Amino acid sequence: MNTLKLNIYMATLNTIFYNSLAFRFITEETHLMTQNVQKKPIDLLVDPVAETLKRMTIPMIYGMALLMTFNLVDTFFVSLLGTKPLAAISFTFPITFTVISLTIGLGIGTSAVIARSLGKGDEKTAKCAGTSAFILTAIIVGGLSLLGFLFADEIFRLLGATDALMPLIHDYMDYWFLGSVFLIGPMIGNSILRSSGDTKTPSIIMGVGGIINAILDPILIFGFGPVPGMGIKGAAIATLISWAVGLAYILYVVAYKKRLIHTTFIFVKTFLVSSKSILHIGLPAAGANMLTPIAAGVLTAIVSDYGAAAVAAFGVGSRIESIACLVLLAMTMTLPPFISQNFGAGNMKRVEQSYMTSIKFVLIWQVFVYLVLLLLAPWIASIFSQEKAVADLIKLFIWILPLGYGLQGVVILTNSSFNALHKPMISLVLSVVRLFVCYVPLAYLGSRFFGLEGFFIGALLGNVIMAVISYKTFMKQFCIEATKAEAIS
Repeated sequence: MNTLKLNIYMATLNTIFYNSLAFRFITEETHLMTQNVQKKPIDLLVDPVAETLKRMTIPMIYGMALLMTFNLVDTFFVSLLGTKPLAAISFTFPITFTVISLTIGLGIGTSAVIARSLGKGDEKTAKCAGTSAFILTAIIVGGLSLLGFLFADEIFRLLGATDALMPLIHDYMDYWFLGSVFLIGPMIGNSILRSSGDTKTPSIIMGVGGIINAILDPILIFGFGPVPGMGIKGAAIATLISWAVGLAYILYVVAYKKRLIHTTFIFVKTFLVSSKSILHIGLPAAGANMLTPIAAGVLTAIVSDYGAAAVAAFGVGSRIESIACLVLLAMTMTLPPFISQNFGAGNMKRVEQSYMTSIKFVLIWQVFVYLVLLLLAPWIASIFSQEKAVADLIKLFIWILPLGYGLQGVVILTNSSFNALHKPMISLVLSVVRLFVCYVPLAYLGSRFFGLEGFFIGALLGNVIMAVISYKTFMKQFCIEATKAEAIS
């Protein structure tokens, strides 16, 4: 038991140290960038395109790294409790992912509406949209969480949870449902800030959330001094507190410091008009987000035909992908507000330049990442598995799939750009085509004819085809929008 406690607190200290180091990196880097660019805030309508995207993206990279750490902390500490609590957490994933995906979708809609309004110089509409976004998301997430709380037994039994796991699921999800409304802080508040060109503050909020969660997790899960150990319930409470702190801080920033939302209630008619605009983009974006885990489930089922070693290797590969595409994920949060503001201002040349700059960069960057992964493949495989069969398959994954991450980046950035251009249905259709017409079917066909190697090659080919389709679709739609903008001007 003493050894377990020692491991717990050593892991806590390491997590806090690395979170604090990254947090310091964010503040110092963004401070230096601010000093170097004439001590003025980013102007998305005037500042050089490439330099502006760089200044916006760097803080988000740090923030995303901390967010990934934040998501892993709960799982790590809960795993120390044993198999049953870890299994209980696994059953909660589809529900928490659904709520979070919806919130992310509403955040995308919020960012697109506000950024376009700011680009038009219509600060009044932007302010109303930000205020409405907070209220709308609180109502939707609160309502969904209330239904989840009331029907938790039925929902989780439908997912296959046993009676033995239900008390543990309740210990975690009852508090998660209670605190889910605090998600409007990191999701909606950060979207409002990014739409105005501020990516430093969202990154800091992510960092603070990660540090708070890292400190509270071991204290509340295992106990410390007068605080009793609460097990899996403590993990949920730690998450709730970190979200609540984030919400309180971001409300202060957007309402009082930057004055991006109203501090009083708005008229119902104004709320309904703003909400309609946000939902127009947010709901399709949320739907597109929810497609990814469905496709991942289908792919896992295909891989399972090749045994446990293949499933384990594919799972490791998915984790590698999330890290290898970190810069890409950060760009999906910084490119859309840039495009939306310039779209609103009618600066279609800057829209095109930002899109082309981003996809060129991501193609080059991901080639570099692929070469690094190739060099590190044996070492990565040995870290994740001591079994030769699993390690060999991890290396096979690394040799093939990451070659297409740049092309996958083209697809993802194109979808983000369509949301920014207020074309969410095109983005949703492209997501469906990518996953269920190209990626999954080609991976399946490859596996049927050439085994697991064919599975990976088929998935890679799916990314190649979809990248071409996405690029051509965007350029066609861009020409249409550019012609409209020119006619108006």
